[in-house]
Amino acid sequence: MNLPDVDFAQQLRIIGFVSLLALIPFVLVLMTSFTRISIILTFLRQALGTTVPSSQIIIGLSLILTGYVMHPVITEINDLAIAPYFESQEKDKDVKEFAGKAWPPMRNFMLFHTREKDLKLFLDMSHIEIAQDEVFDLSSIPWYCVIPSFVLSELRTAFMMGFLLFLPFLVIDMVVTSLLMSMGMVLLPPVMISFPFKILLFVVVDGWRLIVQQVVNGYQI
Repeated sequence: MNLPDVDFAQQLRIIGFVSLLALIPFVLVLMTSFTRISIILTFLRQALGTTVPSSQIIIGLSLILTGYVMHPVITEINDLAIAPYFESQEKDKDVKEFAGKAWPPMRNFMLFHTREKDLKLFLDMSHIEIAQDEVFDLSSIPWYCVIPSFVLSELRTAFMMGFLLFLPFLVIDMVVTSLLMSMGMVLLPPVMISFPFKILLFVVVDGWRLIVQQVVNGYQI
């Protein structure tokens, strides 16, 4: 009985490709603008004191805005790594070479939006010293320092913007509460009265457009 020929190299390439697909959620959440955008939109919903938009809509809008922000980076990765990889006629395609070409655009994007303090923190904890003449040599910074420092910077920026979003709505809550107490209406929930005014303020100032504009402009290079 003749056994069919098995191309183990082809099977290993398929396994490697499937393994790369499993890393897509990790890349999407921690190496793109998705973290900042989703946190800001969640803060906005909490500031409005409402349950809408739903979590699915927030995630969907965050994905769309992430694709818009990351489009130049994705295009560069496609031109440098993805397209040459699939157009190659070689049987044994070098995955390391693919990763080496795809990493620099992502690294440049993350480093551009990373605070120097956050990057220095992880470099110091890893006992990595970069000489003065190597400051602009981005390849000398390891990935396990770039990614967490980028995430830390994104969290800080997102929480700062979330705090600024809370301020105008907090003022409305305080004014409504003071008016109700001055009129002796202590049993009436202030949230019930302030909620329509917060929605009205948000609609009048065209809040969605302003927030999306500020979030996207924060990533413009």
